[in-house]
Amino acid sequence: MTVDLSTAFGRLRLKNPIGTASGTFGYGLEFAHYLDLAALGAISVKGLSFRPCHGNPPPRICETDAGMLNAIGLQNVGVDAFLAEKLPELARLGATVIANVWGDTEDDYVAVVERIGSDRRVAAIEVNVSCPNVVKGGMIFGNNPEALAALVKRIRAATGHPLVVKLSPNVTDIVACAHAAVDAGADALSLINTLVGLAIDLERREPKIGFTTGGLSGPAIRPVALRMVWEVRKAIPKIPIFGMGGIETVEHVVEFLIAGANAVQIGTANFRDPSLASRLVGELAAWCEDHGVARVSDLVDTLRTRPRPDHEFA
Repeated sequence: MTVDLSTAFGRLRLKNPIGTASGTFGYGLEFAHYLDLAALGAISVKGLSFRPCHGNPPPRICETDAGMLNAIGLQNVGVDAFLAEKLPELARLGATVIANVWGDTEDDYVAVVERIGSDRRVAAIEVNVSCPNVVKGGMIFGNNPEALAALVKRIRAATGHPLVVKLSPNVTDIVACAHAAVDAGADALSLINTLVGLAIDLERREPKIGFTTGGLSGPAIRPVALRMVWEVRKAIPKIPIFGMGGIETVEHVVEFLIAGANAVQIGTANFRDPSLASRLVGELAAWCEDHGVARVSDLVDTLRTRPRPDHEFA
């Protein structure tokens, strides 16, 4: 049995549903000697700003019991250096590139998107409105549906690329934010970004990270991510979704697909196993074959939920 791994993702057609998450895979080139970038469905590169950004001062990363905290602060080379130095090699290697972009203000975001322009070496633009370890920008837009809608509307007017909005889990209503992004022009959604967390050095009685708080990622957040993917899928049935958060095995990939994601992005696990994303492509095909699934798309949004009981009180 030959399994069809191809994935319709709005205007994009991915060769398979396995991608890599922004901030965990560099610009892709750092991983090129571990795996074939062209074999992945897509790679989402490190978040790009209009000018180079040095990020937060160290310490910027610490391990947790089931993942890690990071407060890198969106360090990057800037959009011009990316276009001149990184993108040509990514194109030569055959990677499907999603450019993740960010800014402190609406004008900052639009400037980055306009600099990318209509470059066909970029398959889509992913808008980071949800980074929890910068002082302004992402946290402001990602936590406020009205601000989010205004930002997405401006970016939508500035680009013809497929537009993916990466949502924050640090909100009371993920569905309201999803609706705001889609109604303003988003073609697809990514969820979730990291949760805000804190780790303490007991001897010093100081935060383990210089920024004080950081973004929690890894296996600890997977149940939260699955729940949010499922909620958004129920609320907006047709929107393409990248699911992410603590994916380490093919079973985790299948969980996200069943919950309603059309494709997934591998994040923190890349640090431990740089070739994981590539291996998961083959393991997903094998899993589907073992379970009689001819097309991976047939798994999407197939969660069978039980009716919730109405409680009666004496």
